[in-house]
Amino acid sequence: MDKPPRYQNYVILPAIGVHFSNNHPVSETQVQYARLTPNTHLNTLLDGGLPDQAVVLDSTERGDIKLIRLPESELPDLRAQLPGLRFVPEVFYYPQRWQHEVRNKPAPLANQVRTAVRIVLRAAKTNVPIAGATVIAFTNFDEREGEQAVSNAQGVVRFNSVGNRPIDQLFVYPKVGYWSFWKQNLKLTNNEVFPIQLVTPDYTDAKTYFYPPAPAGDPNGRQVKVAVIDTGAGPHPDLIIKGGACTVTGDDPDDYADIDEHGTHVSGIIAGQGTPPDSLRGVAPNVSLYVYRVFGRSSQGASNFAIIKAIEQAVADGCDLINMSLGGGASDDATEDAISYAHANGVVCFVATGNDGRQPVSFPASYSLALAVGAMGRKGTFPANTTDAPNVEAPFGTDRKNFVAAFSNIGPEVDFIAPGVGIVSTVPGGYAPLSGTSMACPLATGIAARLLSADPDILNMPRTAARAEAIVRLLATKVKTLGFGPTFEGIGMLFV
Repeated sequence: MDKPPRYQNYVILPAIGVHFSNNHPVSETQVQYARLTPNTHLNTLLDGGLPDQAVVLDSTERGDIKLIRLPESELPDLRAQLPGLRFVPEVFYYPQRWQHEVRNKPAPLANQVRTAVRIVLRAAKTNVPIAGATVIAFTNFDEREGEQAVSNAQGVVRFNSVGNRPIDQLFVYPKVGYWSFWKQNLKLTNNEVFPIQLVTPDYTDAKTYFYPPAPAGDPNGRQVKVAVIDTGAGPHPDLIIKGGACTVTGDDPDDYADIDEHGTHVSGIIAGQGTPPDSLRGVAPNVSLYVYRVFGRSSQGASNFAIIKAIEQAVADGCDLINMSLGGGASDDATEDAISYAHANGVVCFVATGNDGRQPVSFPASYSLALAVGAMGRKGTFPANTTDAPNVEAPFGTDRKNFVAAFSNIGPEVDFIAPGVGIVSTVPGGYAPLSGTSMACPLATGIAARLLSADPDILNMPRTAARAEAIVRLLATKVKTLGFGPTFEGIGMLFV
C-alpha cells in the first residue's frame, strides 16, 4: 500500500528580498504567482495534477510572499512551473523566557515502588493558596528526569511517582503576583507547605537598579514607535497600545491581545506607564507601542511567515525599532530578508540571543543585521531562594555582583547585554518576575528608544538604510562595558 503524501508548508518569496522589483518588466512567473491568492487550490491554476489539498494558506499585504501547503514530493514540479521564486520551508521560533522543563521520566529504582505525594503552595505571611503554579520535581537534574504538575485552586500539587525518592531540585513557577521558588536536596513530605513570596511592582530588580525611573524632563522615548513582535500584549492598565495586528494564519487580524504572558511582560519592560509604587513604569514609557501577535493559540511556536508579515506591517506602520524576544528555530532566508527589509527602510531589529546555556547565539539574533542582546544579572536584585539563584555563574564583571546569566547564549554575534534575571514587569492580571534573554532584549530596545528620541536629527532622517546605520552608530557611543568580555557582552550595556 502506498504511503500517504507527506505535506509541508512553504514560504514562497521573490528571488531577492521580500518584494518584487519595480525596475523590471513583469515576468510570466509573476503573472502566474499573482493569481495564487489565499484559499486557492494550486491544481486549479497550475499543471501537473497537484492534489486538491495543495493550497495557498496566506499572503502578505502586497502579495509578494505567500504561504502554501504542498506534498514534499510535488515541490520540484512546482518550482519548475514557477521558476525564479524561492521556496523556504516554514520553520518556528519560540519565546526566550527561561524556565526548566522535564525531559525524561524518573529512572526506575530497584525494589522501590513509586508513590504519590501532595504538597501545598501558600503565600508567605498571608497563607493564600497559590493556584496555577507549575511545579517541577527533578530526581536527576542533570538528565532533566522528574515529574511536573500544576497547583490547583487550593494550592495543592499532586505528584504521582516521586513521593519516596530524593528530589535533586524543586522549581516552582507561579503565574502572577509571586516570586518563583527553588530548593535543593530534599524529600517531599505529604501535605508539606511551601511559602511563596509576594512580588510588588516597585521591587528593586536589576532593571530598576541599572535604569531607575527617568526624571520628568527626560524624553523617555517620545516620538519613537516601538514594535513588539511576540505573543500579543494586554490588556493591562499600565499599557497603552497604539496599534498592531495578528499575523497568525487563520486568526483574527485585529486580535493581538496576549495569548500567554510573555508579550505583555516584554511590552511592560519597554513601555509600562504606571506610577510606582502601586504600578509599573517601563524604561521608555512615552514610546508609541505597537504589538504584533505571531504566536497562535494552538501552537507554542511562531512561524517565519507570521514573523515576516509582522515585520512588513511594522515597517508600514512607521515603527522605528522592532523587539523580537524569540528564537531557537533553524535559520532561514525568508526571515533574514525580512530583517534586511526593515534595515533598508530605516528600522532596527533587536533580537534575544537565546537561552541554551552559553551555546552559540540562536537565530534570528545570529543574523548580521539584527542586534543580538544577551542577559546579565546582579546579586541582591532577586530573593535568594528563587529559581534565579542557579543562574548566578561566572564570568563576573568589574563589579563582582554583576554576572552573565547562566542561560544566556554567547558568541561573536552578541551586540549588547542587558539585565535579564528576575525582571519584574506586567502580565495579564498583575505583575510577575521573569527571566531570559527575552527580558534583556526589550531593556536594550527601550533604552535605544530613549536615546533615539533625544536625537531628532537621526529620528527625522529619511527611512533608508542610512537611517538604520545612524541609529546603530548612535547606540555604539552610548555603551559601557561591564567587564565580561565581548563574547558575553558584545560592546557592552546601553546607558542614557
